Amino acid sequence: MTFLGLGGHELGLFMLASLVLNATPGVDLLLTVSRTLQGGARAGAAAAAGIALGCGLHALAAAFGLASLLAVLPLAFVALQWAGAAYLLWLAFGLARRAWRGPAAPDPAAVPTVRGAGADFRSGLLTNVLNPKMALFFLAFLPQFIGADVADKTQAFLALGFVFVVQSLLFLLVLVALVARLRPRHGSPRAARALQAVGAALFAALAWRLLAARAS
Repeated sequence: MTFLGLGGHELGLFMLASLVLNATPGVDLLLTVSRTLQGGARAGAAAAAGIALGCGLHALAAAFGLASLLAVLPLAFVALQWAGAAYLLWLAFGLARRAWRGPAAPDPAAVPTVRGAGADFRSGLLTNVLNPKMALFFLAFLPQFIGADVADKTQAFLALGFVFVVQSLLFLLVLVALVARLRPRHGSPRAARALQAVGAALFAALAWRLLAARAS
């Protein structure tokens, strides 16, 4: 049994390795859990969909050579790293500000505002797209599962990228469902502020890690 020239054994190993990578804590997993805890299953699913689209764009870019271009143009890679770190710091600042101020006093005359799914989708997309390591990850990870005898390597590359994106999306959606079940329906303001503070610290730490990796 083959999948676009890839043997079932290679495909099985690829899916297993992808599952381990998806379960490894990182920006995508953190953002999905954070948005689910704060906004519920709808917010988490929207963020997961944005992350999946970002992964798909990175897979396409890597397949058609953008990752190779980033590898040989250090300035472009550094610019993307700075942009990704800046976006993470912006998210951290927003969470820290909300945690410091606390929830505003309810105004009976005010119309309640709810963060739309589009904002969560964009957050997931931008955190993924502005991480140049994702493009290099696809360039380094996918070819290991493509044999030298595969006739159309670009097609195989795109097929594995598609499998990875779909598997990542399914994993994140299952994670959203599990976290949403554990999420209290009416959390206390203190718990919400603590969650926002922890999220801010984690996003800031991830931004610092990204910049530290750039420096090294």
